[in-house]
Amino acid sequence: MTYNWQQKDWKKFTYDKQVIAEYIVAFSEKIGLSKGALNVLSKEQHSQSMIDALVLEALKTSEIEGEYISRKDVLSSIKRNIGVSAKDSTVRDVRAKGIASMLVHVHNSYEQTLTKETLFEWHSMLFSKNTNISVGAWRSHTEPMQVISGSIGKEVVHFEAPASSDVPNEMDAFIDWFNSTAPKAKDEMKFAAVRSAIAHLYFESIHPFEDGNGRIGRAIAEKALLQSIGYPLLISLSSSIEDDRKLYYESLKQGQRNNEITKWLVYFIEVILNALDNSAKIVDFTIKKTQLFDAYKDQINDRQEKVLRKMLESSIEEFEGGMSAKKYMKLTKASKATATRDIQKLSELGIFTQIGKGRSTSYKINLDNY
Repeated sequence: MTYNWQQKDWKKFTYDKQVIAEYIVAFSEKIGLSKGALNVLSKEQHSQSMIDALVLEALKTSEIEGEYISRKDVLSSIKRNIGVSAKDSTVRDVRAKGIASMLVHVHNSYEQTLTKETLFEWHSMLFSKNTNISVGAWRSHTEPMQVISGSIGKEVVHFEAPASSDVPNEMDAFIDWFNSTAPKAKDEMKFAAVRSAIAHLYFESIHPFEDGNGRIGRAIAEKALLQSIGYPLLISLSSSIEDDRKLYYESLKQGQRNNEITKWLVYFIEVILNALDNSAKIVDFTIKKTQLFDAYKDQINDRQEKVLRKMLESSIEEFEGGMSAKKYMKLTKASKATATRDIQKLSELGIFTQIGKGRSTSYKINLDNY
């Protein structure tokens, strides 16, 4: 078995332009729709949509690696990093702080040239408290860097990256390629989705760090996409990838077998297209939230508003388990009688829809009318 980096045409990625052409058309259409949707958002709505997209990306890029972090901690960390004051903003999970810091940096600096110092900074953000690996530096261990699955004694090697001694030169070449294919550069790559897909595959094939290659590789794919489009798209690639994690790893494995990468491009551009659909849902969700509060601002009290905002923090995902009387009492410090009256009023207004009965009764927010 030889891998892409071991072959004579390494770095000379080729693909069937006819096959990819229809995907480029679909991408262009969705980008146009995305730009149009963002243009109608107010400054506050845009900020909220950006927060929702960043929170979703932070959670999903971590879940792909088997890490499950607190939404509350991620949300607080994102708000801190973009300069939005966050009430109740104590963050206990350093992983949430790290991924939030990195993603906000990626989003804010997408136009900037990529450097190894930037990559080291991202790595340091992810692993600021980790003493078990080399942080903010290329890997240097002598043993092979392998992607393995299976139990002890029955391991299956899916991929082996270049030796650590080769990483500095390989990454110099990668960074040069990334910057030379950027907008207005000498070898500008016109198709944003193709550049994003190649950037991810290329970086993952080098696997330059001891840990964190997946998260940083997906951040690089996003940077390439935003840079080539020319504006900070509200998108979560990892959310689309995490929908079928097995397909992601299988597609990556096949893409690393040789340097004819048509199948990989088809897979990854479809990921981007799905992510653009999800982005539209995030924007639509933000607009509906605004319309909800505008419609009922004179008919709900402070307790009800607090509960609704708390539920809607979960972005396009449902508030876990719905809102019960018990949860309402805990959030608002209200008595059972007051909580019951408040919930009844929200139901009468059509804001709450009941789910379940008896002790299992809870409520979800009905946004279908907005």
